[in-house]
Amino acid sequence: MTIRKRSRAGVVVLAAVAMAATAFTGPAQASRDTAAAAADHEATQRAMDAAVTAGVPGITAQARDAGGVWKSASGVGDLRTGAPRGRNDRFRVGNLTNTFVATVLLQMEAEKRLDLDDTVEHRLPGVVRGNGNDGRKITVRQLLNHSSGLFDYLADKEYGETYLEGDGYLRHRYDTLRPEQRVKVALSHDPLFEPGARHSFSNTNDVLAALIIERTGGRRYEDEVRNRIIKPLGLKATSNPGKNIHLPEPSSRGYSKLFPSAPDRIDDVTEMNASQGWGNGDIISSADDLNRFYGALVRGKLLPAAQLKAMLTTIDNPDFPGASYGLGIERFTLGCGTTLWYHDGGTMGSIAFAATTEDGRHQLAFDYNGTWGAETILPILNAEFCGAPAGSR
Repeated sequence: MTIRKRSRAGVVVLAAVAMAATAFTGPAQASRDTAAAAADHEATQRAMDAAVTAGVPGITAQARDAGGVWKSASGVGDLRTGAPRGRNDRFRVGNLTNTFVATVLLQMEAEKRLDLDDTVEHRLPGVVRGNGNDGRKITVRQLLNHSSGLFDYLADKEYGETYLEGDGYLRHRYDTLRPEQRVKVALSHDPLFEPGARHSFSNTNDVLAALIIERTGGRRYEDEVRNRIIKPLGLKATSNPGKNIHLPEPSSRGYSKLFPSAPDRIDDVTEMNASQGWGNGDIISSADDLNRFYGALVRGKLLPAAQLKAMLTTIDNPDFPGASYGLGIERFTLGCGTTLWYHDGGTMGSIAFAATTEDGRHQLAFDYNGTWGAETILPILNAEFCGAPAGSR
């Protein structure tokens, strides 16, 4: 599993957590792809509290299972005032935006408005060209499963120093960026590999996918997400913020460590121009809305059977054995046998995570209001879906 964020030099990997081993799980159990009668949310709370003790500022979370809805929080939402993290907080979801984008494109495919095997050149003529990049060789499917080979614009050194690190971020956090500007950064680099050769996550893919939504639908990508997902599911805490710099209430402050030379320095990065994450990380939501979305998605409430099957058809992630990536969604089986469909993501001041069992009957979504501490995520997942870690009782 990878946890992705905007980080030093634009690198998209915050932490790689090896999940194939059972070091953090409880004793071996039978597969539990369906929700237990009552998940051990007390164990989940303990794992959240332990993450805060380890240094995460605060966590907001919600779980849904056969026993009902459980929501909680731990830690602080404001380091200056000491105000606690809210149980109903809204937050930036980062790369969870990718699942929304993929869902819209798959709905369009069901309507015969595009085909997953259409080339990017066909959908965005002349956009992906130069330095060996060729949209005629890349398909929509390869954008969505991240096998396009396109360079990740966040990994560009100059972009990272300007928009993601230290004084550069503090000077430019309110800048408005067009998606074409970020694509241009990616295309200034050679491709990483031939399209279809393997999986390698690139935020550039999702920016292009959102542009295809607009070109195909003739409307803003934000309007398509709102009309196709947000309104039908009644996701009242979910929005595309456009150029807005603020988080809607209720929300907590968000924090990042912007200066590698000063690892103990923590900056408040709550405010930023959301256009800088348009299409690959701009959505704002809540744990409740994310659980509703991912649960409805895997239960087939948003996509016809053929498109859902395509979404859940995965390719291996070569960097993390046992993990695989579908179309805007990821798959992993925990050591206890529970298989999760999930997505993770981060942006300045936030690490968000949403997971559901394969049958859509048990979900967990949570958010850290700091961009560090990813090593504490796996214990939370194991506590919720597998029971308490060994030795914790």
